[in-house]
Amino acid sequence: MLTLAYYALMLLVGYFFYRYGQKLLHQGRRDDNDELTKPPVGPISFLFVAGLACYLLFEALRAIVLQQIPCIGKGCKGQLYTLAEHSGPYWANLFFVVWMVLALGYTMYVTVRIWTRD
Repeated sequence: MLTLAYYALMLLVGYFFYRYGQKLLHQGRRDDNDELTKPPVGPISFLFVAGLACYLLFEALRAIVLQQIPCIGKGCKGQLYTLAEHSGPYWANLFFVVWMVLALGYTMYVTVRIWTRD
């Protein structure tokens, strides 16, 4: 039941994140106060988000190829989940990493679309 709540919460957060990005994209060049629409991240944060997204994408692809992923969190320092021995935690951690890659990629997409408006 806890696993179901975890996945449902992640999907719900993703949905609200998507809706926020769509609201920013449909808002136009100016908001209700006649100020320019601000993107979710600034230029320096964009570089940080891009680097983090590339690293997490590399880790996700590495986890798929090697069929092992390091544990994410404080309580499992240095543990390595493999698909053969710990399939539940393996898929949970892989889902989280892929979800983060998609969220960071969508953040970069919304930011670039706002920056390049006519």
